[in-house]
Amino acid sequence: MKLRLALLLTLIFSVASTAPSSAAGDRRALVIGNAKYPDADAPLKEPINDARDVADELKRDGFDVDIQENLTGDAMRRAFDRFYGKVKPGAVALIFYSGYGIQSNRQSYMIPIDAQIWQEQDVRHDGLSLESVLGEINSRGAGVKIALIDASRRNPYERRFRTFSAGLAPVIAPNGTMVMYSATPSSVVPDNGGEHSLFVQELLKEIRVPDLAAEETLNRTRVGVTRASRQEQVPWISSSLAEDFSFIPGGGGTRPSTGPSVATLPPPPPAATPSPSPTVEAALPPPSPPPPPPRIDAPVAPPPPPPPVADKPIEKPLSPSLSDDPTIKSLTDKLVTNPDDVNALYRRGQVYASKGAYSLAIKDFDDTIRLNPKDVEALNNRCWTRAVVGDLQAALKDCNEALRLRPNFVDALDSRGLVNLKSGATKNAITDFDAALRINPRLTSSLYGRGLAKQRSGAVSEGNVDVANAKAMDPNIIQEFESYGVR
Repeated sequence: MKLRLALLLTLIFSVASTAPSSAAGDRRALVIGNAKYPDADAPLKEPINDARDVADELKRDGFDVDIQENLTGDAMRRAFDRFYGKVKPGAVALIFYSGYGIQSNRQSYMIPIDAQIWQEQDVRHDGLSLESVLGEINSRGAGVKIALIDASRRNPYERRFRTFSAGLAPVIAPNGTMVMYSATPSSVVPDNGGEHSLFVQELLKEIRVPDLAAEETLNRTRVGVTRASRQEQVPWISSSLAEDFSFIPGGGGTRPSTGPSVATLPPPPPAATPSPSPTVEAALPPPSPPPPPPRIDAPVAPPPPPPPVADKPIEKPLSPSLSDDPTIKSLTDKLVTNPDDVNALYRRGQVYASKGAYSLAIKDFDDTIRLNPKDVEALNNRCWTRAVVGDLQAALKDCNEALRLRPNFVDALDSRGLVNLKSGATKNAITDFDAALRINPRLTSSLYGRGLAKQRSGAVSEGNVDVANAKAMDPNIIQEFESYGVR
């Protein structure tokens, strides 16, 4: 009898120790703000302030919060490892991340401040996959998993590789998970120049409303951001929560008991006051790729009379010795050992191009294509570099070949649009930029390029709309095109 009683008590305590603890207030949060990226022109203004405000609010809501700022890759991994160790079965586990994010191979990656990204494999090596993080949290038995990701920014690495889609990718998360992005997948929004992002401002406003289910909190946040931005920024939500949860402890909140199912919540109602000027909206799911534009083999049309300011590329000031650059030095050492290291050649060409050493970049792309004539990324990068220096006929051949090998290659369409814009073939430029924007409606370089092409072809009003929308999306787009020799 004593033995049976002992076994019964053991069973009771065992069940109690493994029961979901979210109701008992076991709430864990990791909050990260990354702002000081050496590869960016200047630190981001919003992430640190936003991370601190989110952390303060979560503490008031009963979360045990670990807040971290400007993390390197090693520090970021250690922070997540500590977080995983604190997550108990049944707990609420929340992550907030603000900084740069990149999508690669249909996954979204949070980028540490010391990431060295020059090609796609670097993203997977240096970044932290959101899906992997959520999977690890799930394996620890968390009952409610929440990810709030404010990383839909144009990143400083994009022009190095010209092969990634902008923004983040839709996430495939385990059951019991709610994910929110600050913008629609594959779209980007610029920092608004203030101390806080619009996304976090609206998020904090709704979290502070008592008696709201978490899904309703995030849906109201999305509506608020959409209306405040006049539909230029539409946050994205995916939820498969299997139990009730409210940010305010004790908040009731109700939600339909339909069981867990991964689904994107319905879009918010339209803004009460629509924007008077048209904007390019991202769509989910993305539109089917259009048929490939016709190959343009005709000779480049003679350029029109020069504008008041000559279209001459602005050479970036070079360091006294490029060989002193640590990345170039490392790649050059590899090439001394193996002159046919195609990856090292391609990557060094990208570094040279990013530093304005265009002739050296073209030589490395030449060697890359000699070793692999079907390397569409190298063909596209050589097309773009040749377009910048004004070798337009050769650039056109490179882009045509890249598009022959990979129809609807959005970056090659964008590059060929630049070639045609600089050559004065404005109709062909508009065709290429249109095709690129059908694939990625938020591709700022194509939007701005199309605006210039329309202006030069006489459709000034339409061109002005494109230019204005592109500048709103990326305030640095004018300087970018000036560096290509286009004004």
